[in-house]
Amino acid sequence: MTTGLNLRKLPLARIDASTSVAPSCHSEGGDGGVVGAPTVALVGAPNVGKSTLFNALTGARVTMGNWPGTTVEVAKGTWRIRWDGKTCDCQECTCEDTSHERDLTVIDLPGAYSLDPESPDEALTRDLMDDPSQAPDLTVVLVDAAHLARSLYLVAQLRERPLRVIVAVSMLDIAASQGIELDTYALAESIGVPVVALDPRRRSGLVNLAKAVDVALAGPAPARRPRTIDADEVAAVGPELAGEDERFGWVEAAAAAGTTGSGEGRISWSDKVDRIVTAPVLGPLIFLGVMWLVFQLTTTVAAPLQEVLGDFFAGPVSDSARWLVGAIGLGGTWVEGLLVDGLIAGVGMLLTFVPLMTMMFLLLALLEDSGYLARAAVVTDRLMRSIGLPGRAFLPLIVGFGCNVPAIAATRILGGARQRILTALLVPFTSCTARLTVYVLIATTFFGSYAGTVVFAMYVISIVLVVLVGLALRRTLWRTMGAEPLLIDLPPYQLPTARLTATVTWVRVKGFLKTASGIIVTTVCLVWLFQAIPAHGGEFGKVPVVDSVYGVAAQAITPVFEPTGFASWQTTSALAVGFVAKEGVISSWAQTYALDDPSGTGPSALGDKIKIDFAASSGGHTLPAVWAFLIFLLAYTPCVATLAAQRREIGLRWTIFGVALQLSVAWTLAVLTFQIGRMFW
Repeated sequence: MTTGLNLRKLPLARIDASTSVAPSCHSEGGDGGVVGAPTVALVGAPNVGKSTLFNALTGARVTMGNWPGTTVEVAKGTWRIRWDGKTCDCQECTCEDTSHERDLTVIDLPGAYSLDPESPDEALTRDLMDDPSQAPDLTVVLVDAAHLARSLYLVAQLRERPLRVIVAVSMLDIAASQGIELDTYALAESIGVPVVALDPRRRSGLVNLAKAVDVALAGPAPARRPRTIDADEVAAVGPELAGEDERFGWVEAAAAAGTTGSGEGRISWSDKVDRIVTAPVLGPLIFLGVMWLVFQLTTTVAAPLQEVLGDFFAGPVSDSARWLVGAIGLGGTWVEGLLVDGLIAGVGMLLTFVPLMTMMFLLLALLEDSGYLARAAVVTDRLMRSIGLPGRAFLPLIVGFGCNVPAIAATRILGGARQRILTALLVPFTSCTARLTVYVLIATTFFGSYAGTVVFAMYVISIVLVVLVGLALRRTLWRTMGAEPLLIDLPPYQLPTARLTATVTWVRVKGFLKTASGIIVTTVCLVWLFQAIPAHGGEFGKVPVVDSVYGVAAQAITPVFEPTGFASWQTTSALAVGFVAKEGVISSWAQTYALDDPSGTGPSALGDKIKIDFAASSGGHTLPAVWAFLIFLLAYTPCVATLAAQRREIGLRWTIFGVALQLSVAWTLAVLTFQIGRMFW
């Protein structure tokens, strides 16, 4: 069978990934899809580069949302394909006399090894492909050249349906290093659909993919692949198993036709490294060492920049704001209080953590792009199975260390309902980056040069909490839930690319800034309002904080924290604000202390005021109280956005149970930490 999909009579199967695409010409960003545009779905197994390809095609302007009628979240964006012989600067363009330009809607479907679903995410892919009213106009299947047979099983199932399909082959360099050579023309002839080689990490081969997609959309869907199932085999093993055997036979024949050299007998350097980093004892130690280095570098590099930004907001920015307000005749009014003591003090203090977050996200992006973070799932598989969760439950938990909200959504990759509920209840015990800002402030204030080690310790405690709470829940509520082995494709180790690392870092920093400009601004304004309202009479905006509605309410709940050692109303009120968003702990502190003493609101000045309060509330046992506070911050109820995500995924009843569990664990551990610690410090 010939593909017939080529330009200037050059078989697409011969087009490789040797040339790069011009981003300005072929990678213009999407905005969540164009109404009426053809839809292209990206499918493939996890860790094959599908999401990297999606980002390369659509740019950063994408939307995330639940697929209609489901709780499964997918990414959608616009892919603008365009080439013109007179203006295009891509070397591989060969159709000088023809201009092509169109917008396509691209959806990035959840990773799936096959169309036999084991989770809600995988079920969505199967349902879309089987429903003519929802099926995409074209499906691009990304396959791994180094593990071709494994990837082609999904292709075999798609070819049994009346769908337009293009196979995009990645990991060609990895396959070559293993002695495997891919003949894309022979592979295309064997499977009956176009095959395009590309490298999404380096954005090469994207124009060739665009040409293949454009041509395929203009023609009819190819005929379904013929299936020949032996009648005797059906009689012997049954139609279902006979059909599976036939499919595996087709996959084996296609892989043999498209490749030379099996790679068997070769041990790659990636495999040699994995023998060390995934070893039962040495693997976890290496993982802990890597994460300690990440936090040490983060606090060491970012701290000086944070101090500079803090002085900038506390000095020139605040002074300029006061001058501007005075110039328009509003000096000394509530407007000045809201602007200087509210927004600048609260949001400005939070923005001093931008260098910290940037450094953290950069280091994690490097680890992720290199392929190392995927090994963490293998390293922690034994821990996951001990609490009755499959090894891949570690994946949403890992996401939780970035943000708890998408981590809750990521529990959909788990097949069992009880496993999804248990994982969703454990996610809030993972330390999100919002907590990280508070950890760093406290650690640099009280522990100086050991700040990185203290922050690292909080993440270790977080993992311990996940395991211990998981064990407790399993042995009480889910005693009959069994464990499952870990099945995961480990991506090869690769040298991180500057473009991909920078893109991932920027997306995550932008998310942090979006939080600061959204919910934090609202929170800051509300905190200032409650601090401006007198509780027992007085003038609005000129009442001492301790006598405001905010201060009086905080003093009412403070006695609950007497056994923890941090029963100061400034601290307990900050924790209450942190219920909305954990970053609000810092902004609340900054606002409260700015109103009490406007002379200094930079990180150092704020730290000095926090030191005084902890010393007073703990009766001189400062360090036990600090550790009690950090552990309470780690374990208590996450932000309202996480609670909303939990309610959506596991229901209101389990969400309320989770809140009660988190508050109980947090308060109990904080009391034990302080009461035991005060005996020694």
